[in-house]
Amino acid sequence: MTAAPTRARDTAPAPAVEATGGGTPRRFSLDLVLRARELGIVLALAALVAVTAISNPRFLSGQSIRDILLGTAILAVLAVGQAVVVITRNIDLSVGSVLGLSAFAVGTLLQNNPGLPVVLALLIGAAIGGVFGAVNGVLVRYGNVPALVVTLGTLYVVRGITYFWAGGQQINADELPQGFLDFGNDTLLGVPYLVLIAVLVLVVTGLVLRNYRVGRELYAMGSSPQAATLAGISVGRRTIGAFGVSGALAGLAGVLFAARFGTIDAAAGTGIELNVVAAVVVGGVAVFGGSGSVWGAALGALLLTTIGSSLAVLEINQFWQQAIVGGLILLAIGADRLVAARVAASLKKRGSHVS
Repeated sequence: MTAAPTRARDTAPAPAVEATGGGTPRRFSLDLVLRARELGIVLALAALVAVTAISNPRFLSGQSIRDILLGTAILAVLAVGQAVVVITRNIDLSVGSVLGLSAFAVGTLLQNNPGLPVVLALLIGAAIGGVFGAVNGVLVRYGNVPALVVTLGTLYVVRGITYFWAGGQQINADELPQGFLDFGNDTLLGVPYLVLIAVLVLVVTGLVLRNYRVGRELYAMGSSPQAATLAGISVGRRTIGAFGVSGALAGLAGVLFAARFGTIDAAAGTGIELNVVAAVVVGGVAVFGGSGSVWGAALGALLLTTIGSSLAVLEINQFWQQAIVGGLILLAIGADRLVAARVAASLKKRGSHVS
């Protein structure tokens, strides 16, 4: 029995594929396409920044760049977790609600315990998110319910819990410890702490996915769940783990959100899940699973944040941002399908020649 060819550039091919060489063209082709996608994002960013800066030089001011980086930090943390889930051929729409619940929970905790260390607050937020993420994973895997349906349901459930808990109240900045608020604005060597945390999350997750067995197994699951099961991969455990990571990072993003804005209400994070999915897809993580990287997802987050800032500077109606994001998603999905079709045709042709 020959293992199904993998679609991931970061996935180690199965021995049977290596022996026949059948997985090499597909992996090589997708590697080139994904690198081209990431390079395209960088070029688009450069062009966008150049056009906006020419129109309004203040766009490149220190404060403007700082705001873009801070906005990207929160979105990138969410996108990294979402990328892990999408790589397994699933999706997590509950991240915005988990962010809101985590932000309100940690904010309430800091209200009652002003001396709580920031590091502990970050860990508590991640733990809250991790629990809800694990619940999503269990429902998806053992309930045999599509991830889209499960996470859409938990999106509303978690948001409802937050609204019930908040009771129409909000937490204001003057009710939070000054040390926590300072954390949201302080820098290390000129780089905001929030950005450093996002970079740390990105690097650690990227290295795990690329260099460790668990990462290769997640890519294998996304490429072919059936083949992954036959190969002895614990699909159930990995699915729960992937959703747990997404939830934990959403919870962490909630604490970062609270530290940056100070004011927290039950609506925190509403609608952000759409931008998260857009960042992941635009960044080259295929919605059909098995390919892409968290680096591309982070670049997608940076592009979307920069687009939002550029539209404001250029005095263009912000509603255009939604149209642009929607268009980018459609282009990214179309590109993924086109590449998959061409690679499949190439493999089929190659297989007929071998025969």
